[in-house]
Formats: sequence, C-alpha cells, structure tokens
Amino acid sequence: MPIQSICVYCGSQPGRDPAYIQAGRALGKSIAAHDLRLVYGGGTKGIMGAVAAGVLAHGGKVTGIIPDFLVDMEATRHSLGQLDELIVTKDMHERKHKMFERSDAFVTLPGGIGTLEEIVEIMTWGQLGRHEKPMVFANIGGFWDPMLSLVTHMREEGFIHRAHLVQPLVIAEVDDIVPAILDRDEQQAASKGEAAVISKL
Repeated sequence: MPIQSICVYCGSQPGRDPAYIQAGRALGKSIAAHDLRLVYGGGTKGIMGAVAAGVLAHGGKVTGIIPDFLVDMEATRHSLGQLDELIVTKDMHERKHKMFERSDAFVTLPGGIGTLEEIVEIMTWGQLGRHEKPMVFANIGGFWDPMLSLVTHMREEGFIHRAHLVQPLVIAEVDDIVPAILDRDEQQAASKGEAAVISKL
C-alpha cells in the first residue's frame, strides 16, 4: 500500500536554533506538496506548530492526536480548531498507539525526551518485526549525531539484534526527506514483489 500519511515527532518548544522551526515549516510544506497527510502530536506551539502550519498553509491535511491533559500545555484550543482532524486521547499510551496506526512512515525532527522516546519505541517495534514502515532522523545541523553514535555503539557491542530491521534513514536536508521515504517505499514494494514471484517458482 503506498504511503499516504507521515507521522512527525518533534519538540513542542522551538529550540535555540531558528533552523529547527524553519525545518518544521519546510517539512510541512513538503508533506502537503506530495499530497500526504500529516499525523502528529497535536501541539500548536514550537516545532510541532511549525510543521502543522507548514502543511495547512499549503492546503494539506493534518491529523492531531493529543492527550486531554496536554491540550492547554502544548496547544491552544482555538488553534486546534484549525486542524481538519483532532483526536483527544485519555493518555499518552493511547496517543502513541493511534499515531502508529494512522501513519505509514515516521520522521523525527529535533526535540526533547518525549520526542526521543517516541522514535526509539518505533525503532524497537521495527526490531521486533512489528512493522516495516520507513523511519527518518531529520538531522538538522547534526542534532541527532549523539543519538546515532549511541545506536552505532550499541550495535557494535552486540545489543541490537536483527540490526537489519533497524535502519532509519538519516537525512540532513528537509526537502530530501519525503522523496526518500517514497523511494524507500517503492523499493520495499518491488522487493516484496520479487520475493512473491520467486516463491511461486
């Protein structure tokens, strides 16, 4: 099934480097330009807000998924009304599960502990064979370099089994992210098609 939606994990704060907000807006624009739906954590502040604004400003569709207790912390109720789909969950667990269900790929922009926890969980599920959805670290200004070094260290020390299932794309240029996801999806579809043909021989 072709990619129809992209989940974006990112900070509800803007961060210190203006490039982070700019990257958020640019990614949102790219998602809309490729006629894909944004699925994200529903926040309307910080990088979260920038991504959603980038999609909406270019005629794209946005699904925000946010726990009730975070509505007034990460968003304003007025701005949430601008999203074409809003899902309010009872807790973080339900939020993450719904984001996973509704997404065909995952992109991680700069963010904090919550952002890190979200993409690590997706990588864990990939390692366990629960999905084959594309995963991307948007490495704006080398933001994710320390995290990627740690993953490499864990792999080299023998703690990442089935490492072939945990191969996120690392992309520094925002405009390259959506095309790379679509290309990865096409490659996976072609590979599965070839495997199916071989199995019938």
